[in-house]
Amino acid sequence: MKTIIKVDDVCTKFGNHVVHDGVSIHINEGEIYGILGGSGSGKSTLMREIIMLQPFDSGSIEVLGKSLRHISYEQKMWLVKKTAVLFQFGALYSSLNVLENISVPLLEYTDLPQEFIEHIVMSKLVMVGLKKETAYLFPSELSGGMKKRVALARALAMEPKILFLDEPTSGLDPLSAENFDRLIRELSVLMQMSVVMVTHDLHTIEHVLDRFCLIYDKKILFEGTLDEAKAFEHFALREYFSAGGMRAWKKE
Repeated sequence: MKTIIKVDDVCTKFGNHVVHDGVSIHINEGEIYGILGGSGSGKSTLMREIIMLQPFDSGSIEVLGKSLRHISYEQKMWLVKKTAVLFQFGALYSSLNVLENISVPLLEYTDLPQEFIEHIVMSKLVMVGLKKETAYLFPSELSGGMKKRVALARALAMEPKILFLDEPTSGLDPLSAENFDRLIRELSVLMQMSVVMVTHDLHTIEHVLDRFCLIYDKKILFEGTLDEAKAFEHFALREYFSAGGMRAWKKE
């Protein structure tokens, strides 16, 4: 399989505090990949480094063949258009309605006419399971689950090659979280899109992720599938899943 993201021996410090000490992972085209770890392990920091929102001190990161250490402005803008991010709380603009929120990347990065942008917005709303009438509501009029779907529609507006998600089911009730997980899986196949997410949701890990890594003690403790993880004998890995009571963690 083609590797689309390669993190090699990355080290990160905040002052004297070491967050990453030689982190290396690879993410393949078409897969749904999870970045796991306990609170303060540096999983969100790693994702921010990959999406160019956080610098790293040493090592290398490549995304879609572009090295982030010596990236030019033109290459950075090319990557911005090929990737999209859904932040934990949606990050919708409260003063804009749904149609205007989803239109933002299309207005910023394309010269498409307004009527065509509106057509794209409506199609994305339907794609994420919302009615077209939702386009004229404001974020304050939406439920938590609807806000997540609107933010997802905005992230999909530019047809990204890679979608990044930060705790996508955080704040959702169990049924809404399960439905959102199913939607991500379906959209990944439909749009031939790779997905990278930071998550601690055990349902997501068990039913959505193809592979994942676990950050422990500033390094990558494990990278692979859930079945491979079950065969990996390390107390920290077993504690991480057993503490959540994951049914699939029980050995056959």
